[in-house]
Amino acid sequence: MSAVVWTAAGSLAAWLWLLLGQGFFWRTDLRLPPRRDPDAWPSVCVVVPARDEAEVLPESLPSLLAQDYPGRAEVFLVDDGSSDGTGELARALADRHGGLPLTVGSPGEPPPGWTGKLWAVRHGIALARARASRYLLLTDADIAHEPDSLRQLVAAAESGGFDLVSQMARLRVVSVWERLVVPAFVYFFAQLYPFRWIARKGSRTAAAAGGCVLLSSAAAERAGIPDSIRHAVIDDVSLARAVKRTGGHIWLGLAERVDSVRPYPRLGDLWRMVSRSAYAQLRHNPLVLLGTVLGLALVYLVPPVALLAGLAAGNAATAVPGGLAWLLMTATYLPMLRYYRQPPWLAPLLPFTAFLYLLMTVDSAVQHYRGRGAAWKGRTYARPDPTPEQR
Repeated sequence: MSAVVWTAAGSLAAWLWLLLGQGFFWRTDLRLPPRRDPDAWPSVCVVVPARDEAEVLPESLPSLLAQDYPGRAEVFLVDDGSSDGTGELARALADRHGGLPLTVGSPGEPPPGWTGKLWAVRHGIALARARASRYLLLTDADIAHEPDSLRQLVAAAESGGFDLVSQMARLRVVSVWERLVVPAFVYFFAQLYPFRWIARKGSRTAAAAGGCVLLSSAAAERAGIPDSIRHAVIDDVSLARAVKRTGGHIWLGLAERVDSVRPYPRLGDLWRMVSRSAYAQLRHNPLVLLGTVLGLALVYLVPPVALLAGLAAGNAATAVPGGLAWLLMTATYLPMLRYYRQPPWLAPLLPFTAFLYLLMTVDSAVQHYRGRGAAWKGRTYARPDPTPEQR
């Protein structure tokens, strides 16, 4: 057989493996595990790192303050050097809406070796530790929670004996580019970190979604959070790895009542979101980058090319495996589109979206080697040497 036929067959084999052997990553039915109300509700401190978040705070912060939680809970918003009045707006929103107590802190500029977000988280956790709370809810400033969100997270952690319970917030899907790119972002994440493997004790797979992480204070202490991951750009995955490495039991699933209100209306906005950390995900390794590019091409680009080329040449040996691989790709993407309430005709377009992600990943590497490093909210960080916790 020709190399083209072998390549098409290899793509189909890869999709058969992904369908059955990758933790059923494509299923979207993994929501908060079974739970019951504890006899006594433990205390919780909510930590919100915020830098220039005045645009989204009016939608997100009131939802935190309005949490219907039976135990003691309070919110610590850490204003990380904002220039848009984030801290003042947070205080004004608390005065207007009431609800849980709010403390606004400011950590100052991060010292060398710290990413800004984690330096802000460190300041918030230090404030929370003075309250001796049993749990920390780490949530981003763009995340809106339904009134029972905190109650449900704590009940899940207490019932299942989890040290970390994380929900991947439902991202905003309004613009054309959001519809095309956002569901695929979550789909690819689940493919890299199958949720069913994460909750399995003994599994090495670990991940969390930084927008909504309930973490026990004891587990944070054991794992040295956040100091042990202070260099991390992809802080949520690094946090989950640190907790699991120190014996913690973790859980990650999709959210139903936790939503991101941050808009990404243009392709450039989404491009920056992905390229900010894509090469860090590959540990700044050019060989891993090359393997990723080739893997994306084999899995996502070969099927439509093989089908169309095989049909044009009248070569069934190329067209059939290419068509079957594209069909499997489309079928596995449909549950994620349903979760995001998007039309099914977007599913066959996944190869185009994957090509965009390939370009974003390459661009992330280019920016890295140009010396721009990773960035968060206007701050750019040079790549440090990895700590043992990040390896």
